[in-house]
Amino acid sequence: MSSENKDIDDVTGTDTTGHEWDGIKELNNPLPRWWLYSLYLTIIWGISYTIAYPAWPMISGATTGVLGYSTRAEVAADIAHFEEANAEISAQLAAADLNTLSENEELMRFATSAGAAVFRTNCSTCHGSGAAGAKGYPNLLDDDWLWGGDFENISYTVRHGIRNEEDWDARYSEMTAYDEILTNDEIDAVVQHVRAISSQEHDATLAAAGAEVFYDNCAACHADDGTGSRDMGAPNLTDAIWLFGGDVAALEETVRYARFGVMPSWGTRLTEAEIQAVTAYVHQLGGGE
Repeated sequence: MSSENKDIDDVTGTDTTGHEWDGIKELNNPLPRWWLYSLYLTIIWGISYTIAYPAWPMISGATTGVLGYSTRAEVAADIAHFEEANAEISAQLAAADLNTLSENEELMRFATSAGAAVFRTNCSTCHGSGAAGAKGYPNLLDDDWLWGGDFENISYTVRHGIRNEEDWDARYSEMTAYDEILTNDEIDAVVQHVRAISSQEHDATLAAAGAEVFYDNCAACHADDGTGSRDMGAPNLTDAIWLFGGDVAALEETVRYARFGVMPSWGTRLTEAEIQAVTAYVHQLGGGE
């Protein structure tokens, strides 16, 4: 724009860009040089960074960068370093008899510390960070065990899991769904019987009728007195510990449609030392036998 065609602001004496909003004109002031140079430097830095480091996403990964830097490789190197440092005591733990582990204070301390890390990484998603469980996921702090709570049984459960399809040695039991086997009245009655043997509020008349239904259909797994069977993973129905709830609605749903919790096997995912460690950790939480 020639000087004679410039629109000069009367107050500042500076030419304008020609833009005007509600009588307010935009001055054609140049950007501060420090700001402009900073902008150029950030552009240069950004381009240099994307050349030097992994940056641009591709179909199956990202550009590696000329420096070949990798955060994954850094983490892998850290893990390898600590595994090497703990190799000797890990080997001792892998070969240890957990029943006598408490006699070796250093090894016991290492096992529970390592086991806590394994638990938080792999088990806390279902059992909770404090191992108190949730609906459908057992509380590992109490002394109520579906399959046994000594070292051998905890280790077996960790190693093979429960009702999964990936390990032929997984613990397996399956409750029958009685929705099409028992009548509604029979279901109501057996629910009241279960509430009676667990010392909860119940209908005495229905509970008496439910005792026969229970004996004919449930006692084979849960025992005549409802105390359960660890050989089959059948819960004790006489205590106050419920995996899916002990109110009328929850019990009726259990009787009608059964429950079928699944736990993955960790035998091929964890090392022997890690299995030993998490077994020791779970056992010492308060409910180990």
